[in-house]
Amino acid sequence: MNFEEHAAKPLLAAAGIAVPKSKLAATPADAAAAAADIGPCVVKAQVPTGKRGKAGGIKLAATPAEAEQAASDILGMDIAGNTVAQVLVEAQADIAAEYYACVLTDAASKGPLMLFSTEGGMDIEEVADADPDKIVRLPIDIRNGTDRAAIQSALESLDLGDRVFQVASALERLYSVYVGNDADLVEINPLIVTGAGDVVALDCKFSLEDSGANRRQELAATGAPEKLTELETRGQDLGLRYIELDGDVGVLANGAGLTMTTMDVIRHYGGEPSNFLEIGGEAYTLGKPALELVLSNPNVKCLLVNFCGAFARTDVMTEGIVNAWAELKPTLPVFFTIHGTNEEEAVALVRDRLGMEPYDLMDDAVKAAVAAAKEAS
Repeated sequence: MNFEEHAAKPLLAAAGIAVPKSKLAATPADAAAAAADIGPCVVKAQVPTGKRGKAGGIKLAATPAEAEQAASDILGMDIAGNTVAQVLVEAQADIAAEYYACVLTDAASKGPLMLFSTEGGMDIEEVADADPDKIVRLPIDIRNGTDRAAIQSALESLDLGDRVFQVASALERLYSVYVGNDADLVEINPLIVTGAGDVVALDCKFSLEDSGANRRQELAATGAPEKLTELETRGQDLGLRYIELDGDVGVLANGAGLTMTTMDVIRHYGGEPSNFLEIGGEAYTLGKPALELVLSNPNVKCLLVNFCGAFARTDVMTEGIVNAWAELKPTLPVFFTIHGTNEEEAVALVRDRLGMEPYDLMDDAVKAAVAAAKEAS
């Protein structure tokens, strides 16, 4: 779950990281009133995505009239599929230096990873490509955490001078925000040093780890609602976890891990999955709506069904899909690969009812599906 800036910054302030004075505004008149109280300000679009500045969603204003005009220009804009309904009117800062700071959940190190760069205000991906040595990476053992001394040691390769103490303190506090709020990511870009030597967060991107939402219900209530496509909304209403993608190979699999693996293998062989859909052991009852959902995407050129059962019976899951296929009678090609509990019965179902032969190897089924999708395109 992603958070807009105005909802994320209070988490920083609560941890002792300074943030500028700001007010939320939903109308140009509200923005003018906020600017009258704050003074020279920045008017910022509030959407749960980055690159707002490049989209024209961040404007400077020296007077209330300028803030009103900026808000009028920004409100209603579309930024990465998000309509701007509110702006944050924030005091301008005296910037002496801009840094990038982040703590995120890192798959490679299997734990928190702290990132810091002196190239604040830029896309970190561009910095990583142009000069990776300008990014300090500090993997953290979540069981032991980290402290200011360890962070200062990691920053030694950068020429921060006397600022290293303040920066290390801010990073230590940033880590406390990450740990204390079940974050998947907390990012400040830029983290600035003012002319007076103060360290201040001018922006904040915060993402709540999905499994933490139930533990942090009060916090989750301030997050941005997930933006769903029409098909994703249908899936949610059906109780199915469906994510629409840009590819043309439809995917039906049981278990989130198997589904992700199937998608990775499709990409490995040069194809693109059209969806994530994990239907689990309820495939027998949800087979028809699940199949209808996948096939409702007009980009789908073929379907790959991958079942692997341990406790779940593959014959029960397969029967749900076979029944749905026989009822819906789709005309596009389908490729099965089935392994696990009662797989012989499941394979026989596909062979006898649909006249198809499931593949022994998942790789072979994926290759065939990718080839079919390319031929159909």
